Amino acid sequence: MSCGPVCTNLGLKPGQRLTVKGLIAPNAKSFVMNLGKDATFLGLHFNPRFDAHGDVNTIVCNSKKVEEWGAEHRETVFPFQKGGTVEITFGVNQNDVTVHLPGHQFTFPNRLNLSVFDYFDTQGDFTLQSLSWE
Repeated sequence: MSCGPVCTNLGLKPGQRLTVKGLIAPNAKSFVMNLGKDATFLGLHFNPRFDAHGDVNTIVCNSKKVEEWGAEHRETVFPFQKGGTVEITFGVNQNDVTVHLPGHQFTFPNRLNLSVFDYFDTQGDFTLQSLSWE
């Protein structure tokens, strides 16, 4: 999976939000956005899958502590289109992350009890166009 930009030292704390805007490839199979302490401690692995790993039009979320993945969480609301643009906002809360998608939102628990999210990266069939936080 191709790797996009990697951001470190973000310092996202509860009450803050990270907004990601970008372009989904016309032939996309999947893309990933990771939020966490660093590349080995991921509080949120956000993986929309058009057709990958046996999933079709499904968002798979997980967490990772070193090489140990947690239980996968699946969302069947899939507001993404191949070749389209998308805006996703990740709201950091004390006990979870709220994922704001076009027309839908859900929460994913902060399984690693991270007090600060310093790390963000993108991978796969997605081109980052802008990143902002508040």
